[in-house]
Amino acid sequence: MNIDPRQIIPMIKNGINPQQLVMGFLQQSGNNNPILQNVTQLAQNNNISALEMVARNVASQKGLDFNQALSDFKKMF
Repeated sequence: MNIDPRQIIPMIKNGINPQQLVMGFLQQSGNNNPILQNVTQLAQNNNISALEMVARNVASQKGLDFNQALSDFKKMF
């Protein structure tokens, strides 16, 4: 799933609920992907600690610093 933040930010600024927006992307993209299905279920259940663990694992696998990536993401808003 490739989501371009330049498409999301205007939607959020125009009043679309960010949580609903992300959940919609996850549900559409996760139909054939068990990892995204799991992430969607974790999000629906508000299991923040498990979601953070998944995000940290993905960042680590991609050679990214999770804390820096999160900081950069927050700066977009």
